[in-house]
Amino acid sequence: MAIDWHQYRCNGYHDELFEKPGQPRAAARRLVDYLGNLGAAELAERRLAAELAIKIMGVTFTVYSEGRNVDRSWPFDVIPRAITSREWARTEAGLKQRVQALNHFIQDIYGEQKIVRDKVFPASLLKESVNFRPQCVGMKPRHGVWAHICGSDLVRDLDGTLYVLEDNLRVPSGVSYMVENRLVTKRVFPELFETGSILPVDDYPAQLYDMLAAMSPRPGNQPSIALLTPGIYNSAYFEHSWLARQMGIELVEGPDLFVGDDDIVYMRTVYGPKRVDVIYRRIDDLFLDPEAFRPDSVLGVKGLMRAWLKNKVALVNAPGAGVADDKVVYAFVPAMIKYYLGEDAILPNVPSWLCMRKKDREHVLANLDKLVVKPANESGGYGMLIGPRASKKEREKFADLIRANPRNYMAQPTLSLSTAPTLTEDGIEPRHLDLRPFILSRGDSVYVTTGGLTRVAMTKGSLVVNSSQGGGAKDTWIVDLDGETEPPVQVQTQAQKGGRQTQSQGSAARPARRRRPG
Repeated sequence: MAIDWHQYRCNGYHDELFEKPGQPRAAARRLVDYLGNLGAAELAERRLAAELAIKIMGVTFTVYSEGRNVDRSWPFDVIPRAITSREWARTEAGLKQRVQALNHFIQDIYGEQKIVRDKVFPASLLKESVNFRPQCVGMKPRHGVWAHICGSDLVRDLDGTLYVLEDNLRVPSGVSYMVENRLVTKRVFPELFETGSILPVDDYPAQLYDMLAAMSPRPGNQPSIALLTPGIYNSAYFEHSWLARQMGIELVEGPDLFVGDDDIVYMRTVYGPKRVDVIYRRIDDLFLDPEAFRPDSVLGVKGLMRAWLKNKVALVNAPGAGVADDKVVYAFVPAMIKYYLGEDAILPNVPSWLCMRKKDREHVLANLDKLVVKPANESGGYGMLIGPRASKKEREKFADLIRANPRNYMAQPTLSLSTAPTLTEDGIEPRHLDLRPFILSRGDSVYVTTGGLTRVAMTKGSLVVNSSQGGGAKDTWIVDLDGETEPPVQVQTQAQKGGRQTQSQGSAARPARRRRPG
């Protein structure tokens, strides 16, 4: 039986594919028509094909549970999310604006601190920042870029407004899954990629390599680039190895590198030491260099900070960039954009209350049952309180935490996150989701992925999208609707593969200006 989209209900939330039951949004019309011609059995077969492809491709993530590391196949939903290229152009502009202001801020904080002197950013906030690195004061990385790679999380509320929820500037992860999601979708629904209306995402490794090469302290030479990983037990190791392989660079651990008497970083090879120009580090600041930070670290390289401070090696992202990766500092990003760029923010922040302010703190404590409370520097959805779904005991515990350390907490309204149709054991149902685009900054230019990683809460009613806490992912389509119509997509079911005539479906965008699909 074909899918009856009139039976799909968004339950009052803004839905990414439907304006109302049976009426798809412009970017999703072709997809919805196509899926509507698939029977339930055929769609289930496509889902199994996706799960098999993920296993064959070895796409995994690691869950830390009860002291054990468990590798699991990547949780994936076969129904994509779709956004028009026109809407995405505005989003892209807002993300570029944001990362430019953040880089100005980080350089200023480790330099003259004008934004503090001008009382745009509180000195007390900087003083108590756990991610401020005194070792970085006075440093100016190549092109003045500290946050070379940023993953900004976007969410949409009831009225369709797209907000920036947070910025990830330390070691943002997930981009490999964005590309793998597309590869799986192309295997499962190849018919939908016969035209060029779905814009591609597979250029990210090339863009990342070009950015890394541009950071080399020896311009004009073929740079030697390495990706520094904590090792196979890290939750993001799949991505580390995937990116190194895609870019054709070395994947190294701390013991593979050393800093010579000339303050140059070398890699140990069977042919002898080889100079390294750029290190894409996937290790937190405090473990990078036992000489500069934690002396007990066995993950980093002794003398690495010394080499970086003397511009003998580029570190991406730069140590200290995490000073702006703070959920309290996040609240000041619109002011940073105005201060450094003289512009209003294109993409708004989620309204926030900072518990370090007495009035805000009183409001938060009085409304814990209505708010989401977040610690300043946790990630992965850990350590936060979702007030409406928390018990009285949990709210009381958080009230004590806030009173004890108000600088460490901020609160936001409980957003009604947008939904999208998701294939579940009980059929197609709405599930909440967010979006993490990735931004690459090299000083002279900024690149934004075409879409990003859509994370989806696979549990009914849940707002937690992180894979480590039961979330999954969808392919994200940026659909170019400029131009005329495309030819109908040919849907071939299993029965038709046995000899029946194919069934045509729907129409949408254009053959006129061809692009490489997907």
